[in-house]
Amino acid sequence: MAYGWDESAEAWIASMGESGDFSRACVLDKPMLQRVRLGDFTSALDVGCGEGRFSRMLRGLGVPTIGIDPTAKLIDEALRHDPDGNYQMGRAEDLRFSNDAFDLVVSYLTLIDIPDAAKAIAEMTRVLKPGGRLLIANLTSFGTAGDGWSDEPQPRFCIDHYLDVRELLSEWDGIRITNWHRPLSYYMRLLLDEGLILRYFDEPRPYGGKPAVADKYQRVPWLMLMEWEKP
Repeated sequence: MAYGWDESAEAWIASMGESGDFSRACVLDKPMLQRVRLGDFTSALDVGCGEGRFSRMLRGLGVPTIGIDPTAKLIDEALRHDPDGNYQMGRAEDLRFSNDAFDLVVSYLTLIDIPDAAKAIAEMTRVLKPGGRLLIANLTSFGTAGDGWSDEPQPRFCIDHYLDVRELLSEWDGIRITNWHRPLSYYMRLLLDEGLILRYFDEPRPYGGKPAVADKYQRVPWLMLMEWEKP
């Protein structure tokens, strides 16, 4: 079940364009690529690769990469952009790879889309080599718990029911998909229970884009980046 992705694939492709949306192009790409450059990676798995934009970036750094996604239209678009790339249909909760297959596994804004995050994290850990890294970018749980901006009595961002795990219907630019809100402690417990070691954490600031959009991204903790090592 793709939770709206099959129906939203064309709108997603149009929304991402060549450079990606603000979160990717102006906040996350640079620190994500910096973490990759600091490693000496020889094999990568991009989980939830979508239209393949970040997989192409990894390949551009010389890291052989397999991109997987459960949405056929997005895999087709990835192959259209990168005919020599390795893009496959697949789900994070059931990775069709052997144990210890990759020294880098990437989840770039995909955990919020995955129904069974526990199974996905266990699978991503399983296919990671000892000493390998799991690189995660995700929406912050403060952001996904948000009720949006209020202008009264002054502009502010409201959150509610932070500790309650729940489905969220997200709609923008013709895209209509299901995301999941989970508190940060939920993700941290899953990752720690797999025996992973946190090596890096950041809530990166915007480094470009429209100033008004960048201002909102700095007023509310919206995006986070984590790097975990498998012992």
